[in-house]
Amino acid sequence: MWRAYTAASAVVPRACDGGSREGAAGGGRVDDYTVEYFGDSPALADALLREVTHGAKRATATLELEFAEEGEPMPRIGSHWIACHGTGAPAVILRTTELRLAAFDDVDAAFAFDEGEDDRTLESWRREHERYWRRTRGAAGHEWSPEETARPGRGIVLERFAVVWPPDLAD
Repeated sequence: MWRAYTAASAVVPRACDGGSREGAAGGGRVDDYTVEYFGDSPALADALLREVTHGAKRATATLELEFAEEGEPMPRIGSHWIACHGTGAPAVILRTTELRLAAFDDVDAAFAFDEGEDDRTLESWRREHERYWRRTRGAAGHEWSPEETARPGRGIVLERFAVVWPPDLAD
């Protein structure tokens, strides 16, 4: 998939320095892209990927501390990642278009809408992400609360992206 994309585009592979995405498990860097899936289970990965390929999901949120814990550098604008199905099969190539750090209470309605999940409201974004991070951090043996995202190194990485491959799904 990556070779087909770079052959058809002006993208030139470079050294690796990207990161993981929203609870992504089993990711890794090869060339200038990350291989990841959304969420923390195959079912959630498939549901969120469907929102990318057949819906309006063009953003994702990851706890800043997850990058440090996984030894991964933060993503950067222009970096690519291959989003996979829950089975690990590659589905689409995404390119990061915007990044910012925010505390939980500073995430705005526009970002929640762009994340394209549930009913796309800020209220549902806060409810579902708090549930998700309490569950995933708890499974890792850590407590989590929205208030901790106001502390340095504990923010939320808000990432917007574009679908760039395959051509029939590209933005």
